[in-house]
Amino acid sequence: MADTPLLLAPQPRSCVMRSGAFDLARGGVIALAGAPEALLPAQQALERDFAPRWLPAINPAAPAPICFALESAAALRQGYCLEIAADRIVARAADASGLFYAAMTLRQLARVAGDILPACRIEDAPDFPVRGVMLDISRDKVPTLPALFALADQLAEWKINHLELYTEHTFAYRNHADVWQAASPMTPDDIRALDAHCRARCIDLVPNQNSFGHMERWLQLPRYNDLAECPCGGAPLPWGGTTQGPTGLNPADPRSLELLRELYAELLPNFTSRYFNIGCDETFDLGHGKSREFVARFGRGRVYLDFLLKLCALARSHNRTPMFWGDIILHHPELVPELPRDSIALEWGYEADHPFAAHAALFAAAGIPFYVCPGTSSWRSLAGRTTNMRGNLLAAAEHGLRHGAAGYLITDWGDEGHWQTHPVSCPGFLFGAAVSWCHAANADLPLAAALNQHVFEDTAGILGSLTLALGDAYRVCGTERGNATELFQILASGADRTPAAGVTPATLLAARHVAEDALAHLPRTQSCRPDATWLLEETAQTAYLLIHACNRGMALLDGSLANPAQRRTLAREMDAVMAGHERTWLRRNRPGGLRDSLDRMAKCRAEYEK
Repeated sequence: MADTPLLLAPQPRSCVMRSGAFDLARGGVIALAGAPEALLPAQQALERDFAPRWLPAINPAAPAPICFALESAAALRQGYCLEIAADRIVARAADASGLFYAAMTLRQLARVAGDILPACRIEDAPDFPVRGVMLDISRDKVPTLPALFALADQLAEWKINHLELYTEHTFAYRNHADVWQAASPMTPDDIRALDAHCRARCIDLVPNQNSFGHMERWLQLPRYNDLAECPCGGAPLPWGGTTQGPTGLNPADPRSLELLRELYAELLPNFTSRYFNIGCDETFDLGHGKSREFVARFGRGRVYLDFLLKLCALARSHNRTPMFWGDIILHHPELVPELPRDSIALEWGYEADHPFAAHAALFAAAGIPFYVCPGTSSWRSLAGRTTNMRGNLLAAAEHGLRHGAAGYLITDWGDEGHWQTHPVSCPGFLFGAAVSWCHAANADLPLAAALNQHVFEDTAGILGSLTLALGDAYRVCGTERGNATELFQILASGADRTPAAGVTPATLLAARHVAEDALAHLPRTQSCRPDATWLLEETAQTAYLLIHACNRGMALLDGSLANPAQRRTLAREMDAVMAGHERTWLRRNRPGGLRDSLDRMAKCRAEYEK
């Protein structure tokens, strides 16, 4: 990309600056040329951003100073060309998505430059045809519908075109209220409203229902427990220990398939998408319970694949392309060629050094369509893992492109209570959107500045760097770990677990200083977003979580947790943390799941009463 003072997100593939500028203050008509239905997403976006000074009109009789035109040979699929001169703005695209993305770029140009838009020529198109976000709504936050609408608006601006809500028990199935009654679930009306909102922004809202493993919330209830592979738990876990209760369905029981047949028939008609993520990851208990004889006779991989194929066929019976997590089948590489070619494997991994290259090569060699699926590194972290997030997202884009991935899916999880606040996930959403649109133009994106400009809208230029700094506090605490931070572990584990080797009072003090510094700078931020107050509260809550984790860790190391005065101090801190957690949770999320999340914090709080 040519050197340019314009900071956009994503940065376009090519931007050539020219002399002159277009004055938006003059007002007038924006002409949209082409089939009205295909023009609708761009038209509605332009109306939201530029009316009443500029009034979009479809196929007007007279020329207009701003023109958005659909032309079959104008650009690559989803691509566009946007030209700004002193007397005109012209956007050309070959399809509805491309023209909508031209409107999103114009929105960002106006945010960066105000009414005086610098003359330039932008030519742009995506690396990955599918660029998605998957939001965990099952551990434990279920966002409100306005929060989901706002998220879709933000993602669409960054040219994300695929959204999933990871679901275990949080859809209001008609005959299964006992599963979701405490979860404030998504209802069919919610899904249909969100689907329409997403379609108008060129986002495919893809149904998601985990269908094999991660069925804990179902199988722990007496009504469903008999369907479990291990009804009482006890299956070994790859990282040590055993499952504490039932987790996966028994694939040898025909009733398992019948339950999923019923769920699919009720869930899928609420979505217009032709895709369906059936999950099927982390089936750790397979073969350790009721299917033991099947697995002994046919092999664990074969039993897994046979059930997966049945679920894929069930999805196809609803005219959906099945998508599934690829972790289990990768343990049986000899079976990968037997996967159906009309399915999509989801190659996920959340560390910067995850072997995307080797795994992607395996799916590619077998001719199996696949997406690369990195993450935001927000979960089990308190504040994120900024450095790991960037490395993980970059590696997925690089190796996905090299091996022909059909898509790129940014995952955002909520394991163990979903303690992280909304701003912690934003850097991963933005950076992942950028590198999946054009890796070459965005690998070195100045992320703090982009966050200030296009996420937090902080005119003081502070909140972006604070968020990234909080997300790197884990690096100074004395040790690094996978899929979590030691600061999270200190807060989430019992007092019988001492901090990991390398963690000292000095390293914890250094991490605490990061959080204290963020709190000191927060009052200087100047976000002009409608939810600016929420953003500040959420960022403060993140800092307080870190501070308490550091204080608790120091008390564990020096033995002062046994001191009643120290316990009272920590108890007061934890009370404030829990109150802040509840307050910030309810800003954007439904009450269901909050009690489970707070109960995890309460275990830590109870130790201070001993």
